[in-house]
Amino acid sequence: MRDLSAGPRVLLKRLRELMAEPLEPQERLDRIVRQIASNMVAEVCSVYVLRSDGVLELYATEGLNKEAVHTSQLKMGQGLVGTIAASAQPLNLSDAQAHPAFRYLPETGEEIYHSFLGVPILRAGRTLGVLVVQNKASRNYREDEVEALETTAMVIAEMIATGELKKITRPGLELDLTRAITIDADAYNEGIGLGHVVLHEPRIVVTNLLNEDAEKEVIRLAESLGSLRISIDDMLSRREVSQEGEHREVLETYRMFAHDQGWVRRMEEAIHNGLTAEAAVEKVQSDTKARMMRLTDPYLRERMHDFDDLANRLLRQLTGFSGRAFDEGFPTDAIILARAMGAAELLDYPRASLRGLVLEDGAVTSHVVIVARAMGIPVVGQAAGVVALAENGDPIIIDGDDGQIHLRPVLDLQKAYEEKVRLRARRQEQFKALRDVEPVTKDGKRISLQMNAGLLVDLPQLAESGADGIGLFRTELQFMIASTMPKLEEQESFYRNVIKQAAGRPVTFRTLDIGGDKVVSYFRAQEEENPALGWRAIRLSLDRPGLLRTQLRALLRASAGAELKMMLPMVTEVSEIHAVRELMQKEVQHLSKFGHSLPRKLQFGAMLEVPALMWQLDELMAEVDFVSVGSNDLFQFTMAADRGNARVSDRFDNLGKPFLRILRDIARAGERNKTVVTLCGEMAGKPLSAMALLGVGFRSVSMSPTSIGPVKAMLLGLDIDKLSAELNVALDDIRSTEPIRALLVRFAEANNIPV
Repeated sequence: MRDLSAGPRVLLKRLRELMAEPLEPQERLDRIVRQIASNMVAEVCSVYVLRSDGVLELYATEGLNKEAVHTSQLKMGQGLVGTIAASAQPLNLSDAQAHPAFRYLPETGEEIYHSFLGVPILRAGRTLGVLVVQNKASRNYREDEVEALETTAMVIAEMIATGELKKITRPGLELDLTRAITIDADAYNEGIGLGHVVLHEPRIVVTNLLNEDAEKEVIRLAESLGSLRISIDDMLSRREVSQEGEHREVLETYRMFAHDQGWVRRMEEAIHNGLTAEAAVEKVQSDTKARMMRLTDPYLRERMHDFDDLANRLLRQLTGFSGRAFDEGFPTDAIILARAMGAAELLDYPRASLRGLVLEDGAVTSHVVIVARAMGIPVVGQAAGVVALAENGDPIIIDGDDGQIHLRPVLDLQKAYEEKVRLRARRQEQFKALRDVEPVTKDGKRISLQMNAGLLVDLPQLAESGADGIGLFRTELQFMIASTMPKLEEQESFYRNVIKQAAGRPVTFRTLDIGGDKVVSYFRAQEEENPALGWRAIRLSLDRPGLLRTQLRALLRASAGAELKMMLPMVTEVSEIHAVRELMQKEVQHLSKFGHSLPRKLQFGAMLEVPALMWQLDELMAEVDFVSVGSNDLFQFTMAADRGNARVSDRFDNLGKPFLRILRDIARAGERNKTVVTLCGEMAGKPLSAMALLGVGFRSVSMSPTSIGPVKAMLLGLDIDKLSAELNVALDDIRSTEPIRALLVRFAEANNIPV
């Protein structure tokens, strides 16, 4: 390959010197365009910078009229410069004025110039501006000149990203890199978070752009690519990666990209034009990302994420980057932004500094969201593209109530949210005042309000919220955040600690509920086409009796002398309860044989999440001491609507007649069989849906700790008998088309019930 790097290397070296000199921003930019024009033997060199209003403004020029600087403007997509910015692709023209997109700006004096080369100024795939060179003579610029100008644009992108150009931006205007952005997302956990961005996988900023030895850099690139390919092949060869399925498809895509000769050739060309190996990777990554971000095909956009991940892996290898988001300067008001992350990774962050979590992917039921909810921080998900738009330290507001993200918010919006936070704080103080108030309805019915938990960090909220106890303790979270399978002694110590911190309040332990979307890294499970309907929860535990018996033994030993309440997840047939009872009896016998103390009382329950149990209600309640409805799963299975699928998750209303009739049947079966029935899904934590649950017969519900205050405030003003009378008539009326939700809202308004 012919080494074309001499010219670009000299230019880049001089530009880096200019960047280091103590110059005012305008003078630095003026010198940069003069240097580029001189090096490329161009009669014109101009820099256009993209403003937040979508206008490209001329910030510096060598060759055009100086009076046009900060005066000449083109909208995105307008003229040749606007076309380059919109497409993120260069334009190389021998006769610019013959191009259909050409727009004449008389103040510039550019009518005498014919040849035109313009390239986008890119950073992480975002267009920040356009760099242009022009000549009077008609000519097409050589390929190496195009490469040189694209490489030079990286230096200008760095200058824009540092914020240096703010000083020469006209008052009242902002650059696009710093513009306020609002993104609509899905609300996963309520609350308002005000703070500063911490990228979970920080963008790798390449500062070493210039190479001293192109061949040495090509060798570095080849060695890193070789290591990357070996690591991907190793992942594909592991037993836990099945021969088919989504996980394997992603890795196969990685391997395809890693071996793509076009990608490698473009990086090598950038190296021969004067860049280091890491700068070459960043340049090609940014170019490719800019093009693919403009695609509308969801499959191709997903492939963009795969390519981006692979390029970041290669950059980490070349730079030795640790990948930690908080090596230094971790903000005290951090809002974490991630494409996706695990529960354990969230717990690595300092809890006292967390103000919120934003996920590009994920679902409301993913384990990291469950942990975030337990930590009491607002969460929004399905926030497309937010990671690419943000920089570490950017001010940000997330609205976990409405599912909105405000990146770099304007002052008025920030003040409005600060007031909203103060109002929420006052409301929380009002709810806190209800902590010791008995949850008794207006017509004298005592309601049991319990909280959901799964981590030791949750336990202090038991006393703070005034909950009667823990209605659902998710034991799987201990397994999900551990790097290896928790041993018997570790489980026992953990459960004993939970019981101790509950300080006499009842705790209902749910046995291990892994599988489906709850992935445990050290547990080998087969890929399944429909994991939510597959090998998970009690099905997995019964097929791995050693795993279940260890947990049962740990629970029995930890509850010695106390009451043990435990329930089984995803029961489908009553025979599964019989099977677990047999295993429990064996553990009781084993512990008695070796002189271990046992719980003074054992309450055995089952979760009702599978619709098949609706036709076994009496048999079920004859076998257990209590039933807990898992409304999340029961609703998705009843409606055949995947709660993790944004297209259908909100299609049906859990306050619609079909589901409320099912819940009413369950409550009546509990009353008929004198069996305690509770509900521990998302419905319980919202005042309006909690009101509906009380109306159809539930007297015990479990929810997140922050929901207990609002739900208690609702029930204190509720006359259940009056509500039930209206609600039952509506549920039985097959002719009425009025939504039950509308009836509930009307009832609450008419009776001054806060929902």
